[in-house]
Amino acid sequence: MLQRKKQRTCRKFTHKSDLFDELPDDLVVSILCKLSSSSSSPSDFINVLLTCKRLNRLGLHPLVLSKAGPKTLAVKARKWSDSAHRFLKLCVYYGNTEACYTLGMILFYCLQKPRSGASLMAKAAIKSYAAALYSLAVIQFNGSGGSKNDKDLRAGVALCARAAFLGHVDALRELGHCLQDGYGVSQNIIHGRRLLVQANALELRLSLNYVVKRCRSEHHHHYHHRVNYRSSLLSDFGCNVAVPEVHPVNMFLKEWFELRVGELGERGLRVCSHEGCGRPETRAHEFRRCSVCGTVNYCSRGCQALDWKLRHKMECGPIERWLQVEEGGGGNDGDGGLEEDVLAIE
Repeated sequence: MLQRKKQRTCRKFTHKSDLFDELPDDLVVSILCKLSSSSSSPSDFINVLLTCKRLNRLGLHPLVLSKAGPKTLAVKARKWSDSAHRFLKLCVYYGNTEACYTLGMILFYCLQKPRSGASLMAKAAIKSYAAALYSLAVIQFNGSGGSKNDKDLRAGVALCARAAFLGHVDALRELGHCLQDGYGVSQNIIHGRRLLVQANALELRLSLNYVVKRCRSEHHHHYHHRVNYRSSLLSDFGCNVAVPEVHPVNMFLKEWFELRVGELGERGLRVCSHEGCGRPETRAHEFRRCSVCGTVNYCSRGCQALDWKLRHKMECGPIERWLQVEEGGGGNDGDGGLEEDVLAIE
């Protein structure tokens, strides 16, 4: 009797332990696709792959890698390695649009491979990825990766228009400033201002959606103390809502160049002063600087407008600029002289 009971117990235990193995691969792959697209960090996805050999094997399935979302691919600059590079390349190989954009930005700005980086961003842009379209527009406006003569303002405006059509807030704001200033397109002040209002309204909607999602995922009174309620351009409407999340690749750029400030300084290069950007210059005096204080510089009109209302408005003052003019005899700072490269803040 005792032997029979032991046999039954062993059979039950064996049967239960084999339940996962009996699941079809298609079902497991479907679950992993959902996980890779919605993970809040790379570790969430990697920890699952380390659970067993089967999950490790199916986690590298082409369909799973093609669905990986921005937070799954959010590599930290401090932890950048050859294995992280290979993982991103594998995701690119299997057609992941987010990986094309992320690796493209890293190659273009961090690893000094502008052609490869621009090519990957173009792949993402062809698939109507708005962030890639906007990044390519910034490259065209500045002639990044080349000389001043490589600037193509009309191409930048066209890329901005496409990204704005797809709902990219920064592209919509950039396009509004271009129309308002006649930069790369015929000047149309009324239409430009209309687009800036639309950018504010879209930013408000996205910010409120972000707040609602956070409220659902966290307890209300804990959430109230944890969310940063600073806003940028929404102050135009007297609103005070949470600032939208920065894209992980922008955080990567910011961290990467914070660790390498000395290298940039030796080459006479600067990083965009907007804290949510992280883009560096690819040649000296590529970015525009503030026309009042001359101490901050921006890769785009959109970044300047955001940083002005978020931070720089409280800090900007003309004193240091006038001292520089007196000491240096009015030294121009920019590819084409002060009047061409410097933006008026308001």
